Amino acid sequence: MAVLNIHTRRLPVSESEAGALIDGVASDHDRLWPRDNWPAVRFDRPLGVGAVGGHGPVRYVVEAYEPGRWIRFRFTAPRGFDGFHEYSVRRAGDGAVLLSHVLAMKVRGPARVSWPLCYRWMHDALLEDSLDCAERAVTGAIRTPARWSRYVVLLREIGSRASRGKAQPQAVAVAGGA
Repeated sequence: MAVLNIHTRRLPVSESEAGALIDGVASDHDRLWPRDNWPAVRFDRPLGVGAVGGHGPVRYVVEAYEPGRWIRFRFTAPRGFDGFHEYSVRRAGDGAVLLSHVLAMKVRGPARVSWPLCYRWMHDALLEDSLDCAERAVTGAIRTPARWSRYVVLLREIGSRASRGKAQPQAVAVAGGA
């Protein structure tokens, strides 16, 4: 199954100002990634070609990078995600730019089920939150804030409960051994 997923936001700033958002991904001053509500992006080294990392269960390597303009991440996990995602900035006219995120991949194996049932919905919510972060960073406000669907809220609750359930046995084992 082929997937092409595009999210774009028009921002009333210069290309260099919007490009700085891309350049800050995974840094201490990241103004693009919505890390308050989603797992933070982390890499094994500073942002650049070859950096390995990801967010939550989604793993990738920086495949290409043009500072201030474009960055592409090649998926390494979850299993069955064969493709990339990228952020880019391009001039839109009238002194504005388009900040875009493109995900292009073929899903196979277990991802043929996990993408349409879970990841797609979470991805869309996360990306709209990311574009809200970008808009707030460059304008100080968000004209039309993204809203999570009930399904996304449900998926996040299920994920949260699963995470808590995994942590509890370890805590009990440690407490019991003390």
